[in-house]
Amino acid sequence: MNGILVLEQLLNGLQFGLMLFLLAAGLTLVFGIMDMINLAHGSLYMVGAYLIATIAGTSGSFWVGLVAGTAATAVVGVLLEFTVLRRLYQRDHLSQVLGTFAILLMANEVVRMVWGAQPIPLSPPDALAGPVQLLPGFSYPAYRLFIIGVGLAVALLLYVLVTRTRVGMQVRAGASNREMAQAMGTNVRRLFTALFAFGAALCAIAGGMLGPLLAVQVGMGESILILAFVVIVIGGIGSIRGALLGALLVGLVDTAGRTLVPMLFGTLMGPDAASNAGPAVASILIYVLMAAVLFWKPRGLFPAHG
Repeated sequence: MNGILVLEQLLNGLQFGLMLFLLAAGLTLVFGIMDMINLAHGSLYMVGAYLIATIAGTSGSFWVGLVAGTAATAVVGVLLEFTVLRRLYQRDHLSQVLGTFAILLMANEVVRMVWGAQPIPLSPPDALAGPVQLLPGFSYPAYRLFIIGVGLAVALLLYVLVTRTRVGMQVRAGASNREMAQAMGTNVRRLFTALFAFGAALCAIAGGMLGPLLAVQVGMGESILILAFVVIVIGGIGSIRGALLGALLVGLVDTAGRTLVPMLFGTLMGPDAASNAGPAVASILIYVLMAAVLFWKPRGLFPAHG
């Protein structure tokens, strides 16, 4: 192993972790403030990716697709909250899980009927198609650097929004004590709708940014939804700071583990173990991380107070 490989894996982990943060930020606010388990969150990620890919292909511009697809996904989130999810707020968690899981399954079938079962292409913008030389002998894809920049910018925007604005004060109050926030004059229904729209927009950004790297296909939201839940459990439910730290930890552990664990197995036990056992062990590292964090801090690293 050399320094170039370590640096590359750190950047890959940072890029993946920041995209997980976009998903986990909306999910942790919905879970922390509304006390609602929303399994349909992954469907918004999938729908956003499809809308962005379709608009980008029609217009011939990745940027037009990203902006218009994100706005359209926010509208879908508002409609979903207004028509279906609002009726689940007062239900128990089992009803919420069953209801939103049904939405997830129906969303997969709707996407399959509209776009077909085959993945659809989404290409990065031509200006970001090549590599950028960061160090002598080390180049890194410009598009991945762009993803890192977007993720950091959104994280900074969320920090300012949550800690420096009146809306952020209401969000933090709702995460700590929803009933008291409502008694103090917060329009909880409007806040819930705005949070869903904002969370849906973040899902679309993540889906559109990861689309050129991963396949835009039916069911793409399920696997990343599991990672998003791991992130908010590690970081603490209702905490933006915890979501950011948890996403970075999961991104780094997952990315580094898939590269380094097979190498370690190959060195210690031979190529067969590296190709068979290595990927299996690497895939469970994030769950080992989650178990270790919960053993040390059962409420997560930075839980919302209340």
